[in-house]
Amino acid sequence: MPQTVTPGIEAAPDTRLRWWTELPLILLVYACYTAGRLLARGDVSGAVDHGLTILRVEKVLRINAEHPLNRLFTNEAWLGVPADFWYASLHYVVTPAVLVWLFRSHAVRYRAARTWLMTSTFIGLIGFTLLPTCPPRLLSESHGFVDTMAQYSSYGWWGGEASAPRGLGGMTNQYAAMPSLHVGWALWCGVMLWRHGRTRAAKTAGVVYPLVTTIVVMGTANHYFLDAVAGAVVMGAGLLLAPHVTRVAERAGTRLRARFTVVSGGAPSAHASIVSAGCQTSAGEHIPRQRDSRFAGGAEPSASPTDAGDGAPAPAR
Repeated sequence: MPQTVTPGIEAAPDTRLRWWTELPLILLVYACYTAGRLLARGDVSGAVDHGLTILRVEKVLRINAEHPLNRLFTNEAWLGVPADFWYASLHYVVTPAVLVWLFRSHAVRYRAARTWLMTSTFIGLIGFTLLPTCPPRLLSESHGFVDTMAQYSSYGWWGGEASAPRGLGGMTNQYAAMPSLHVGWALWCGVMLWRHGRTRAAKTAGVVYPLVTTIVVMGTANHYFLDAVAGAVVMGAGLLLAPHVTRVAERAGTRLRARFTVVSGGAPSAHASIVSAGCQTSAGEHIPRQRDSRFAGGAEPSASPTDAGDGAPAPAR
């Protein structure tokens, strides 16, 4: 029996999450992040000036915690080496792991969390572009910082130039210090673990991970304290903008789906709305082709007052 569609009621678009669409999107955002760091190299002297300005502001405010932490990590290898591994590796592991965990266990929350992370990342790229900043480890020795990544490079897979693999230090922007997305991403992971973790261990990790990451980025002389603060501010801005980004993306997706449907499906055929499939009934008949079955000989009955309708004259009696 043919199905009819009630006018005004359409099937809702399929919004289920699929890994084969999410993975390319995340890889695209990370590629943009990496490319943005490379393109926003900026002027080296300007980056050094920005770094020194941040350091002077911190000294005035007495919040330059980088110096004591860096001395501690430099003098104590049992702290410095794990800190370098933490800085060079965990943001590549923990952030994707939390994304996968949300995708599999908290799909309802995943889309908003992913949009928040991506929006904040793009805001961070704007910061790299507008304010290239020399990290403490690249300042002259007179400022009292030691590059622990270079000091302990023989222990790890990174080179002496940056946290990139050996020989690839020239392929990364070492002046993309403001804001610290290491801290920003760790804060995002911490919020997700605290809000959606069901065990005490998960909630504890949600507090410990961003705090330790903040200490690590300063102790390894990769970021200033204000870089870490800026990373938290960027995540806050991304959280506020994420709903607007979601609405814009949904509108764009709806328009694309509508356009694709029109192009692929074409105009609906006119005969689709005729339920009788071309078989019309005459006056007084309720079943198509009723006359064929009742008058097999081909004779047609004479019109009666009922068949003729109200406007036909009645036959003489």
